[in-house]
Amino acid sequence: MRSYAAPLAFAADLVCVLVFVVIGRVDHESGTALAGIWGTAWPFLAGTVLGWAVTLGWRAPDRIWPVGLFVWAVTVAGGMVLRLLTGEGAPFSFVVVTSLFLAAAMLGWRAAALLVARSRQSGPRSGG
Repeated sequence: MRSYAAPLAFAADLVCVLVFVVIGRVDHESGTALAGIWGTAWPFLAGTVLGWAVTLGWRAPDRIWPVGLFVWAVTVAGGMVLRLLTGEGAPFSFVVVTSLFLAAAMLGWRAAALLVARSRQSGPRSGG
């Protein structure tokens, strides 16, 4: 595995969380001030860090199973718990949207990486 794969994969997961937060804040007209983004994002960013630590994600950062699935699950569950502990709400609809968006993003980039890796392994095909 390339030495930069784990940091890039970790960054990709963090970007997934930040994209989710920014889209949600824009959609709900909550603003895009950095303090507001941070206030919404930090529980999920902390969940992502915890997910990476629990799964030892740096060992196989682009694997959908088990790393991707568990990082996603810990990100969502940890983020929701931290929101509740800090007095923020976590209505069911928010949990569902968060879960679906982050699953699509965090597992989606891993699926795309897997397809690219497989296409590179098979090499160019000759026409004819």
